[in-house]
Formats: sequence, C-alpha cells, structure tokens
Amino acid sequence: MQGGVKLYVLGDPEQVMDLGRVYVAGRGWLRLRRTEALAPGVVLHLAGVTTREEAEVLRGAEVYAADAELPALEEGSYYYHDLRGLPLLGSGGEVLGEVRDVFDGGHQDLLVVAHPGGEAFLPLQAPYVVIESGAGRPARVRLAEDAPEGLLGDAEEDAPAPEREG
Repeated sequence: MQGGVKLYVLGDPEQVMDLGRVYVAGRGWLRLRRTEALAPGVVLHLAGVTTREEAEVLRGAEVYAADAELPALEEGSYYYHDLRGLPLLGSGGEVLGEVRDVFDGGHQDLLVVAHPGGEAFLPLQAPYVVIESGAGRPARVRLAEDAPEGLLGDAEEDAPAPEREG
C-alpha cells in the first residue's frame, strides 16, 4: 500500500471505486491511478503520491468528488452532501434551522443543524426525519409529527432552572 491513502467513505465505498479523479483539500484535483476496497472505505492511489511520506502529508485532508462524476442513484436516494444547506422544518412547516453537515455517529448518522439556540445533532432516522424532494433532488428536511420533543435540545434549554435551597 506504498503511497496509498485510506479514505473512510460515508455511504457505499463502491461509489468511489470507479472515479477518475478526486479533489483533495490543499492539493486540488488529483487523478486516481487505482483504488482498492478496504472496509469501511477504500485506498486511493493518487497521481503524484507514491511514498508513505507523501501519503502521510494528506492525513486528515477532506476529499471530494465532482457531482457529475458520481454514480447515478435510484429514485428517492440522495448523497449526504446534498443535504447541506437545506432548511430543517418542523412538522407544521415552520423553519427550525439549517442542515450544515452530516456526521457519522457510528451506530447512526446525524445531521448537524444550526438553529437559533446554537447547533445540534439530529438523528437522521426514519420515521422522525423525512427528506422531501423537489426536481429530483432533496429540497428540505422535515420533522415528522411523531418526532420526539427536544431533538434540537430546545426542550431542556427552555425549561426553568431548578431552584436551589440556600
């Protein structure tokens, strides 16, 4: 694996296997010489990266692919990066915040949501969170009517502080 860069993939690692190039933060677009499956991700062999030391320099760098080069998804499916910037709506349609990112929490994926009270992690879990589409792409994220209270932490923050006996 001399010069190979391990890439952890959110979603299906097969989606990366046939790419011709990737964008590496700080380095720009790099051609893929070859890829190898290595659960839970892949090993990328990048043009211009041939030694372990060159690969080490890329540790922690963000890696992207061009949307047009990603494999097409079946109807109703989406890439997690498509959720960034979408509004988060309550079950009544009120805007609660904005999706900033998707985070792999291990046992479940989490939406990072910015809202007036700060930032919160919201489980990306059906049936409580519904991704609504428009023009074949995700358009908004909506909380279902039966979503538990306080998913954004607002229930605890709004509760009065307990009085202390003095």
